[in-house]
Amino acid sequence: MVLEEEVKTQLETDCPPDAIIFDAEKGEYICTTTGEVLESRLINQGPEWRAFTPEEKERRSRVGGPLSATVHDRGLTTVIDWRDRDASGKKLEPKKRLEFIRYRKWQIRSRIQSSVDRNLAQAMNELDRIANQLRLTRAVREEAAIIYRKAVEKGLVRGRSIESVVAASIYVACRLKRVPRTLDEISAHTKTNRKEIARCYRLLIKELGIKVPLANPIDYIPRMGSLLELSGKTMKRAADIIKMAKQKALTAGKDPAGLAAAAIYIATLLENERRTQKEIANIAGVTEVTVRNRYKELVKQLNLEIPE
Repeated sequence: MVLEEEVKTQLETDCPPDAIIFDAEKGEYICTTTGEVLESRLINQGPEWRAFTPEEKERRSRVGGPLSATVHDRGLTTVIDWRDRDASGKKLEPKKRLEFIRYRKWQIRSRIQSSVDRNLAQAMNELDRIANQLRLTRAVREEAAIIYRKAVEKGLVRGRSIESVVAASIYVACRLKRVPRTLDEISAHTKTNRKEIARCYRLLIKELGIKVPLANPIDYIPRMGSLLELSGKTMKRAADIIKMAKQKALTAGKDPAGLAAAAIYIATLLENERRTQKEIANIAGVTEVTVRNRYKELVKQLNLEIPE
């Protein structure tokens, strides 16, 4: 689409750009106002082959996957396949097999040469492990990998635990992508404590100049509601309660997870889909006292009538 716009601007014609269309079958740019063919015999930038099924497309494609920051070498290097077969699928002879074992060993060694490569290889494996356990999306993983790479370039990892900086990078990425994950959840899947991860988090946002948006309690509601098996109507009511609380400036300085838990508790009472404070507190990762205090504040300040 961007390429078509660039071609339109480059065409020397009195026809306005909005009136120019591209005929993919004939490879021509045509002016819809005058019917004039502005450009013809354009080169097709796509592959020379055609595929009619996803399997056929994958089999015929001769290119690799896209570059990824989550791989230490960004996926640019080649890999010698572990299956000892030649191009036609036949098994290699024992002598050739031993030869390729040596090739494979040296190929792996050549991929990781410098200390930075070793650091990134270890860190990306750790990032993948934590992200899998937290069930994070691809976008969050890529963002966390980019943040960690920037930290390595600035020398922020030197003298610190790789696991702590990786965990902090994941937390920053979650905040930037508005994915509700707390420091406690992330630290539960690492050997480092919450305090160390928080220290690395503050270091990253300060040294890398990252502007982290404020946590929104509404972002926590879909995940909590799903784990509590609540209806969409109840979750919408909880989100509306948070919006009302924001308008009255009741959310300032409060833990977003605690506010979301209290709003969900109120919504379950209003929609007659009751859950106990203990159930909600366990899902939210807060104490029952926090849920109870936020609940009382919201009910009082918003003048909500709770059924008995």
